Amino acid sequence: MGHSAMAFQEINSDHRVPACSPYLDNEDLQPTNLELEWDMETVLEEHGLEHFDGGDCDQHEGNAQGTEFDFEYFHPSVSPKGRFQRLDEDLSYISRYKTPVAHNNQNYLWLKFKLFCIAILGFITGILIGHYARKDGLCPSQTIPGTFPSFPSPSQTYSYEELLKEVNKESIEAHFRYFAQLATNENETGFGKILADQWTSFGLNEVQLTNYSVSIDVPGSSPNTVTLRSSGQCFYPSGEECNEHSEHHHSPDHLHSFAAYSAKGTLEAEVIDVQYGNVDDLKMAKSTTNVTNKIALLKLGYLPLAYKLYLLEDAGFGGVLAYADSCDLQNVHDQSKMSFWVSLNRGRCSHSPGGDSGSDTNCKQNESNFTSMLVQPISESLVKKLFSLPEDPASGSGCRRIQVLQMETVILQVQTVPANKTITNVVGYLKGTTFPDRYVIVGSHHKGLFSFGSLTWASSAATITTLIQALMMKTKQGWRPQRTIIFCSWDGTAFGSIGSHEWAKDLSIVLQGNAVAYISLHNPVKGNTTIYPVASPSLQQLAAEGKTFNCTKRVKCYGSNVSSVQVQGDADFFINHLGIPFLQFVYEDLESLKGPGFLSDCVFPRNMKSVEEIDRFFNLHETIAKITGEAVLKIACEPVLPFNALEIAIEIQNKLQGTNAVTDEFLAKARGLSDIVQLFQSYMMRPANDPKERDPIRVRMLNDVLHNMEKMFVIQRAPPGVYRNILYSLDENSSRFAVLQEALEFGKLRQSNETFQGALSMVLQSINSAQHFFKAGLDVFENVLDKKN
Repeated sequence: MGHSAMAFQEINSDHRVPACSPYLDNEDLQPTNLELEWDMETVLEEHGLEHFDGGDCDQHEGNAQGTEFDFEYFHPSVSPKGRFQRLDEDLSYISRYKTPVAHNNQNYLWLKFKLFCIAILGFITGILIGHYARKDGLCPSQTIPGTFPSFPSPSQTYSYEELLKEVNKESIEAHFRYFAQLATNENETGFGKILADQWTSFGLNEVQLTNYSVSIDVPGSSPNTVTLRSSGQCFYPSGEECNEHSEHHHSPDHLHSFAAYSAKGTLEAEVIDVQYGNVDDLKMAKSTTNVTNKIALLKLGYLPLAYKLYLLEDAGFGGVLAYADSCDLQNVHDQSKMSFWVSLNRGRCSHSPGGDSGSDTNCKQNESNFTSMLVQPISESLVKKLFSLPEDPASGSGCRRIQVLQMETVILQVQTVPANKTITNVVGYLKGTTFPDRYVIVGSHHKGLFSFGSLTWASSAATITTLIQALMMKTKQGWRPQRTIIFCSWDGTAFGSIGSHEWAKDLSIVLQGNAVAYISLHNPVKGNTTIYPVASPSLQQLAAEGKTFNCTKRVKCYGSNVSSVQVQGDADFFINHLGIPFLQFVYEDLESLKGPGFLSDCVFPRNMKSVEEIDRFFNLHETIAKITGEAVLKIACEPVLPFNALEIAIEIQNKLQGTNAVTDEFLAKARGLSDIVQLFQSYMMRPANDPKERDPIRVRMLNDVLHNMEKMFVIQRAPPGVYRNILYSLDENSSRFAVLQEALEFGKLRQSNETFQGALSMVLQSINSAQHFFKAGLDVFENVLDKKN
């Protein structure tokens, strides 16, 4: 599948009717002052469409709770800013086509009669031609002289509105109910086969089941416990007192409150409150006591759990009691007594028995522990019982955050055990026509190991299944995308995304060269307030267009920009190891977004809001399915990938300018990258977007540059929990690269600048690599294409 073996095929010129869009001329969405324009009216005139009239466009407000969607907000003719824009329409050319005046009235009437007959005949002929052309799902296309034979563009025949017409709330709800009903009867590993059969019945070809044998960490026969040494009181993680004769002794609430891949054993030690476990918290704790082999009382949130454990282990702690402060939680009922579990493997490696444990250096061959510390998640109620804190805040005082001042010694017992399990991924292929060797990956997940009673997986599975069903109905009419769409449903997500990790690792060489984007449907509806898009810098413009669809007066969207932040789900390997551009739309709650991030590390078997509580009529699911489907189709069907190279350079400049200790020389390097990307975008992308100059070789080479450019920013190593792809921040509140922010903070603990300088060196190397990459692309076009012409 190398580039040398690819047959270059012509991309048809685009004759679609432009739609009126609220963001087509929106200055807020223009990332640069670079003008990349071409005159659409001239192109239409040259192709025999000189009397084209776009008609009046009425803009309608979208509604998150409604079921009617106005696709004028995202029409296939609208192209992302930074590629090209329509010029203002100039209708003066119509004057050149006036009908000549007749010499006499009789000749004039006879001429009118002949023209009328010709018009009627042409109208009937056009209907017949259109009928049979539409029946085949294809439209005739013109061949530009001197180029390869043209291939019909799917978007010439079908608008995105037509392709996504069958994506509706009724279909999503029906699939959700079906999966929910089966969940009560099927075992943990049977849903892969059910999904594969369903996708195949829709007509999706080459649906594959891929099985992997993996080693995971599961509860033992008895629950983990925490015992107060002073009183001898024994507690389960939920806060309930231990009772060997209790009928609840082996209940899921007790057994399933654990940290997968924690160290095992028993530790007796003092408990030290480290609050959220950031650098300042640890410095404060270390200044007051010796923390070696002590147990840290840790609040979740603000930083990745894996990174916090890395800092705690480095400081010398021997154990961790982790909990979520009820003041930070928005979507959990009865927070103080909740029981939950966490996985310490966040997409790092999968521990396949007898095999390679992955490319990550943090993996430990044939071991099921990711830390030397004993880690146990506990409820807020247990924290209050251990330290004799009041259960409820004083009347009228609102939420009171926990802070422990006194010391207590506890005996922590962790009894989880390793177990070999089989996980099953479902992968289906919708083959492309023009670029079948370029892949747009759409990912979701299904019921697997330890799904408990939650149906969040059914929300994901129902959404992707509905999208597949809708598109396959169009393929039966002859439509196909230009690029291959790969639909994936992953297993083993809760244990560190091991299903997607295994599959992507096996196919890493092929995917790194051929995958152009990863679009996530991991958890489409987590709240009911606003659409929250996350995207790689190169796809931020495309995400902004989709988000604009639902940002109306009736729905207040959170913030003004699309974020490039770390996310939960199965995208980790694609982002951090393969450097594949990423995009995700999620319905969220505003209050949750305003709170501390990384609480998604918690998995609550009970007390979570159900899917139906959040989206009773599945309107929000329909919205996410449609805007996600539209983004997938744009990437899969547009001749030129809708990626914005300049957005990457701007992101780098902005984040470096907000970082202390970055020299002017370093900033000059970033500006140099911006200059060459701007030249690349104007010199290479404009001709490829102009149908008059759209040489298929140019398009192929340009797309290869676009889908490979983010790979320049994947560094070799990063601390646990921090993305290796330096283009991402930890959260929206951060103005720095995650790897630089971590290095600055870690340097405070060591009182050394060495860690930061090392991280800065890796960032500089990425910038230099990107400059050479874009310069090489320019050289190829200058030395190859210009000589060819």
